[in-house]
Amino acid sequence: MIAVDAAAEREGLLARGLAALRGDAERWPLWVPVGFGLGIAAYFSLADEPAPWLGSAVVLLLALAAWWLRHLAPARIAIAVLAAPAIGFAAIQISAQIAEAPRVERRMAATGIEGRIVHAGPRENGIRLTIAPERIDGWTGPLPRRLRITVGQRLAAPLAAGAEPGRRVAMRAVLLPLPPPSAPGAFDFPRQGYFQGLGGLGYATTPPRLLEMGEGGGIGEAIAGLRQAITSRIQSTIGGAAGAVAAALVTGERGAIPEAVNVAMRDTGLAHLLSISGLHISLVAGIVFLGLRTLLALIPGLALHRPIKKWSAAGAILAAFFYLLLSGAEVPTQRSFLMSAIVFAAVLVDREAISLRLVAWAAGAILLLSPEAMVGASFQMSFAAVLALVAAYEAARERIRGLRAGLGAPGRILLYVGLVCFTTVIATAATTPFALYHFNRFAAFAMPANLIAVPLTSFWVMPWAVIAVLAMPFGLEAWPLAAMGWGVEAILRAAAWIARWPGAAWTVPAMPDFGLALCALGGLWLCLWRHAMRWAGLAAIAAGLLGIGWVQPPDVLVDGDGRAVAVGGPGGYWVFETRQAEIAVDTWLRRAAADRLEWPEAARGGLPSCDARLCRFRARGERIVIARRRDALTEACRSADIVIALVPMRWDCGRGVVALDRRELERGGAHAIRLGGGRPRVTTVAEQRGRRPWTGTEPGAEDQ
Repeated sequence: MIAVDAAAEREGLLARGLAALRGDAERWPLWVPVGFGLGIAAYFSLADEPAPWLGSAVVLLLALAAWWLRHLAPARIAIAVLAAPAIGFAAIQISAQIAEAPRVERRMAATGIEGRIVHAGPRENGIRLTIAPERIDGWTGPLPRRLRITVGQRLAAPLAAGAEPGRRVAMRAVLLPLPPPSAPGAFDFPRQGYFQGLGGLGYATTPPRLLEMGEGGGIGEAIAGLRQAITSRIQSTIGGAAGAVAAALVTGERGAIPEAVNVAMRDTGLAHLLSISGLHISLVAGIVFLGLRTLLALIPGLALHRPIKKWSAAGAILAAFFYLLLSGAEVPTQRSFLMSAIVFAAVLVDREAISLRLVAWAAGAILLLSPEAMVGASFQMSFAAVLALVAAYEAARERIRGLRAGLGAPGRILLYVGLVCFTTVIATAATTPFALYHFNRFAAFAMPANLIAVPLTSFWVMPWAVIAVLAMPFGLEAWPLAAMGWGVEAILRAAAWIARWPGAAWTVPAMPDFGLALCALGGLWLCLWRHAMRWAGLAAIAAGLLGIGWVQPPDVLVDGDGRAVAVGGPGGYWVFETRQAEIAVDTWLRRAAADRLEWPEAARGGLPSCDARLCRFRARGERIVIARRRDALTEACRSADIVIALVPMRWDCGRGVVALDRRELERGGAHAIRLGGGRPRVTTVAEQRGRRPWTGTEPGAEDQ
C-alpha cells in the first residue's frame, strides 16, 4: 500500500510539473540562447578538435529530419530541443575556422618589424601597440594577423608625435608566444588571443620609427583614431588616476588606470563601472533622449505637431551606437547597445520592450555572431546581472508601482535609495559565482560602495561626459571635463576608503567547472520560469557554490618553464623561484586562497632548506626535492619521494619516485601535484587543454 501511494505521489508530482511547464509555454523560446550556449560549452569541453564539418552536418541532418517529421508534434519538439545546441556548436566551429592564423610559437630574439598600427593604448609605464605586421625579419610563411608590442616609457618618445591607427611603424622587438595557463584550469590567454586574431606578444628594444600612413584601414581605423584622440584629450585635461578612469568611462581605454585603483574598485564591487556596459550605455542614451526631448519641447510648433518623443528616441539610438563604436564594442557594450536600441525602438512603435525576451534576443545574437565570448567573464557576468535584474524587476513591478504612487519628493528619494540597494543586492548575487570562478574574490561591502558611486556616476559623471564629448569639436571641453573629474575623484576616494575596511574583500579557492555550470543553470532555471518549480534553481546554485570545497588545492605547483615551484605548507605555500615569475606565483596563491610563507619563519623546523644544489621540502609526509644542478640528481632521487629537476634527466629515479625534469615541464606545461591517498596525482596544463587550434605548434618563426 505504501509503495502504491509513493508511486501515485511521484506520478502526481510529474503531472504537476508537466502542467507547470505547459503553463509557461510562452517562456520556452527564452531557452533557445541557453541551447546555443550548451553547444558552445560542449565544443570547448572537448579534448581534441572535432571534424570541422561536424556541427554543420548535424544542423543539416536536424533540418532534414524536421521537414521529414513535420507532421509529428513530439518529433518537432525533440528536434527543436536538439537544434539549438547543434547551432551553437556549428557557430563556434565556424568562428574557430575563421580565426585560424599563424602565430609566434617560440621566443624570437630582437628582430626588425614593420607594420600598421591598429591600436595604441597608454599604459602606466609606456604605450602598448597592437600592429598588423607587414614584415618580420627571419619569418618564413604567412605573417600573424596581430602582434601586441609593449614600448617602455624610455623608448616611447617618438610615438607621442602621432601613433594614430593606420600609421606604419618600424622597430626592433623581442617576440614571444602567448603565455599558456599558469596552472591547470587557470585562465587560457592563448585561447582568447586565438579568437581575437592575436598571434604574439613582444617588447620593443629600440625606439619605434613612425612611417607613412598605411593603406586599407577604412572606417575601423578612423574610429580607433577618434577614440585615441578623445582618450588623450581627457587624460591631458583631467590628469592622474581620475583622468585614466574618466577616459575608461568614455572610450573604454583602461590600460592607463593604476593597478592600485583597479584593486580598490574590484575589492569594493565597483569594477563594473570601469567596463562600459548596461549602466553606461543606458545613461548616455537616456541623457540624449531627455536632452533632445527637452530642447524640442521648447519649440511650440514641433512640440504640438510633431512626434518629438520618437525623434528623441531615434537620436538616443544613434548616440548609443556612436558610444558602442567609440568604446571598442566589447561584449558587454554590444549586449547593452542591443538592449537599449530595442527599448528605444519600442518607443518608435509605441510598445514597451524591457523584458526577458529582450535579454534572450541580445544573448542569442551575440552567441551566434561571437560565440567564443560565452566562455569569457565579461559575457557571463554581464548577462547574469541583466537577466537577474530584469527577472527581479518583472516580478516586483506592480509592487514598485504601488509604492511609488502617492509619494512626494522625500519618499521618491528614499524609494530611489531602496531600489539602488535592491539592484546592488540582485546584481551582486547574480555575478558572485562568476566572480568567484574567474577572480576568486568577493567584495563584502559592494552595497555601500555602490550607494555612493552609482548616483555620482548617473547624475554627475556621465552627464558631464556627454557634454564634454559634444563640446570637443568646438574646443570647449575643458570645463565639463573638469566637472567630470571632480565626480570621478570622489568615486576613487570612496573606493579607496571602503577598500580599507576590515574584511572588505575575501579570497576563495578556485571553483571547479561543474560548480560554475550548476550555478549558471540554477540561475537560468530560477529566472526564466514563473511557476513554483523555479525555486529548485536555488538548490542548484547552492550545490555549485559548495563545489568550491570539493576540489583539493594542489600540494605542489611547478611552472612550465621551471621558473618557480610552490609547495604547500601550514596555511600557504613555500615558493622557490629561479627567475622572475610573479604572475604565475600570484595566480597560484589566488586560486588556492593561500598566503606565501616566509622562508625564515618556515625554516625553524629544519624544512624547507635550500643550498646551491638542492632545495628540500616536506608536505603531507612526502619528501620533495628540487634539483638545481645536474650533479645533484643522484642524491635527489635517493632522498625524495618527488623530484623536480630544473635540468634534463637522463634516467628514471625508480622505486616509485615521481620525477619531473626540464623536458617534461616543457612538454606538459605547468604541473599540479596532489598528495595523499596513495601515489601522488599529477595534472598538467597540456592534459587539461587537449589538442586544439590554440594549443598546437606550427612551423613559421625560428629562434634568432
